[in-house]
Amino acid sequence: MEQEPIPTDPKEQQPSNAYLRYGGFAFQLLGGIGIGAWVGYRIDRFLDLKFPLFLLLFIVLILSGMLYQISKKLNQE
Repeated sequence: MEQEPIPTDPKEQQPSNAYLRYGGFAFQLLGGIGIGAWVGYRIDRFLDLKFPLFLLLFIVLILSGMLYQISKKLNQE
């Protein structure tokens, strides 16, 4: 039985590396949104605001910043 040649392309050699990278993006995104929501909630409580202004503001800002970083990183490859 002949063995198949070992691929020389680094992307084909380690498919698990891609899973780890994209999984890391997901955890960064969730962690960033969670921290932003917590900080925004604390500021809203400190200022005694009725509408959760800072909570929504921080979530939108962090989400847009993280998506920009991810798209920049993916286009770099």
